[in-house]
Amino acid sequence: MEFLEKLKSFEIPTCLRVCAGTDGSVTFLLEIMTKHPTAVVTEYQHIIPADEKMADIFGVDVGADINERVVTLIAGDTPYVFARSLSAIENMPDVVRCDLMKADIPIGRILRDHNIETRRDFESIDIEDDEPLFGAQKVLSRSYRIVHHNGVLMWINEKFPVDDRWCL
Repeated sequence: MEFLEKLKSFEIPTCLRVCAGTDGSVTFLLEIMTKHPTAVVTEYQHIIPADEKMADIFGVDVGADINERVVTLIAGDTPYVFARSLSAIENMPDVVRCDLMKADIPIGRILRDHNIETRRDFESIDIEDDEPLFGAQKVLSRSYRIVHHNGVLMWINEKFPVDDRWCL
């Protein structure tokens, strides 16, 4: 698996490797690792029209409503993750759509609370040196799709600062 081999090759703290490699809830892992509640702080959320790439990802028409949400995950007073998610409104189960449109609810919790069976298909993982985040000069970026009933429910890009905040 290219994703896993690439992740294992990075010289990063183990806690960061675990969060970046999980196919489960990063929010839940942060709470375990930091021993602090993890806050989901919504930077912005709005509906945008699907471009060709989004339409292809979600199997919808160009121009279909896509929910774009950008959040920061903070444990204690420390920001750990910057995340952007896209989801096609028409593909969302009604109960998920309602909760997703509310700010500050973690996606993993929404799926778990509504017993939505999903899997995460990893797309990419890289270390970026030219995009500072939360005071760190290096950033680990990963993208994946949350799949439900063989359709893409969400596309997510998460960015993690690569520094000693992960030495927990």
